[in-house]
Amino acid sequence: MFDKPFSQACENNKQPIFEVLTRVLTNSQRLLEIGSGTGQHAAFFAPQLPYLQWHTSDMPDKHLGIKAWLKGVRADNLHQPLSLTIDAKHSHSLPLANFDAVYSANTTHIMQPAEAQRMMQLVAESLPTGGVFCQYGPFNIDGQYTSASNKAFDQHLKAQNCGGIRDIEELVQWASPLTLIEKIVMPANNFLLVWKK
Repeated sequence: MFDKPFSQACENNKQPIFEVLTRVLTNSQRLLEIGSGTGQHAAFFAPQLPYLQWHTSDMPDKHLGIKAWLKGVRADNLHQPLSLTIDAKHSHSLPLANFDAVYSANTTHIMQPAEAQRMMQLVAESLPTGGVFCQYGPFNIDGQYTSASNKAFDQHLKAQNCGGIRDIEELVQWASPLTLIEKIVMPANNFLLVWKK
């Protein structure tokens, strides 16, 4: 018996994130979620956004957990995970040719800096004009942590060989020609960054 993976953070932040997505994705039709993780966000968001084809993706070792979450969801617009590994060493395109929106939560600080940079570049290259990228997580502003807990979290991440919390200004440089149109303060010292091409 396979137990579904569970993230308490996903459970806590899904409603505040959804309230933003339902506003900024009204004109989107096909979305790629980069780093679907447990699959909880996709399972919650997709049924409530029936006009939007929601494509999950992650590294292959995460697929079993994502599929377990998707299994119990009645939604024709929710799609099985695509294999996606952001690798700074190898140039490749995103696995979906014609999507007009991208969503990614709590991935940027897990990736090494070069991988985070590559993700921003891939999204910027792949989105069509008018495309939207919603990016959720903890971010620094002007080189400063936004809270003591984020500073401690960053130290923990780096001890685990993760890249750590990135600065929004750094992302802006990497994401050209995307434009950061909204920087929304979210619960638990997180932001939802809304980018548009």
